[in-house]
Amino acid sequence: MKAILYEGAEKLQVKDVPIPEVPKGWGLIRVSYAGICGTDLNIYAGTHPRAKSPLVMGHEFSGVMAQDAPGLPRGTRVTASPLLSCGKCEPCRNGNSHVCNTLKLIGIDRDGAMAEYTVVPLENIVPLSDRISDRMGAVVEPIAVGVHTIRECGYHPGDNALIFGCGAIGLIHALILRHAGVSNIVMAETDPIRAGLGKEMGFEVIESTQEALGKAIWEKTNGNGFDWVFDCAGVQPVADKLLDAVKVKGCIVIVASYKKPASLPLIKGMFKEARIQFVRVYRQKDFEIAAQLVGEEPDFEKIVTHILPAQDAQKGFNLLTTRGTGAVKVVFSFI
Repeated sequence: MKAILYEGAEKLQVKDVPIPEVPKGWGLIRVSYAGICGTDLNIYAGTHPRAKSPLVMGHEFSGVMAQDAPGLPRGTRVTASPLLSCGKCEPCRNGNSHVCNTLKLIGIDRDGAMAEYTVVPLENIVPLSDRISDRMGAVVEPIAVGVHTIRECGYHPGDNALIFGCGAIGLIHALILRHAGVSNIVMAETDPIRAGLGKEMGFEVIESTQEALGKAIWEKTNGNGFDWVFDCAGVQPVADKLLDAVKVKGCIVIVASYKKPASLPLIKGMFKEARIQFVRVYRQKDFEIAAQLVGEEPDFEKIVTHILPAQDAQKGFNLLTTRGTGAVKVVFSFI
């Protein structure tokens, strides 16, 4: 089968490799589309602590069942959660398997979905409804991240929110909040093309400079700061502003995966008695909700900015590692 292989820092090859063997309790899926995630960019850069070459990356995907499985006949259109939990550690036993002490992911700790075929535990597979396209089926996984964030953080209708980053994850969080009826959302972004996409979706987008942020705080919150600040950017210049943006007793939610250690002016958090909450991936219920939600919000379609054939793998990663390309979500087609 054709596969996109990570072979070391900034080294990709499109090669023919064997179709993976199917372990007991797993299913074989013929991949339709596979997206590039921020984690895949970390792997490509050679900075992910667990991913080892050679590796088939990819954990955002859609496809069809290539073989019959219980409740999933051959040809069923599906997506799947890539989480691999041990089921034995304390978090797993207490219903928090998404933060398993030894959590592994398909496409990181074992070969993933940037290939014509992949294998997934049957319990992780989620059928796609007829109203969801194969292309959008590959976006269920990042939408599940947003669903998980909102469900975990205790957001209350009527609260206001500032979202740093108009990349895929930032826009997904904004769309989920709006779908839930939230109207007082501000987004902050430095890239004019990504900011333009946020505005096209109907969001107010400011530049994430200290001056623009200060103005927004005064105009939108009477100078109090935002109830919720979602960090969907994961860079030091944003970390510098998080505690300025949040209100007294407000909450900062770290969604982005920081590539490098970041510093925070913690004394500002003390003065405000602010909270900092971290979120990671999603629960299976979040994933199932995302598989429904993707068909209910048309603007999710706009997040997919590029669809490329698998042989253009290098181009796809270049689009997301080069500033000014306008790329938000790049998806590879295997059909």
